[in-house]
Amino acid sequence: MSVNQIETNLEAVTISIAYLEKLGNCNPELLEELRKERDRLLKELNIR
Repeated sequence: MSVNQIETNLEAVTISIAYLEKLGNCNPELLEELRKERDRLLKELNIR
């Protein structure tokens, strides 16, 4: 996967997490899966 695509996916996941947290009534399992995906993307980009 190209770096630009990974960055785009990372941005989308991060925005989704922020939106769901702002709503405050979302599924905690979904948030956890999104956070895991965000961490995976960060590792792939060698940011974290």
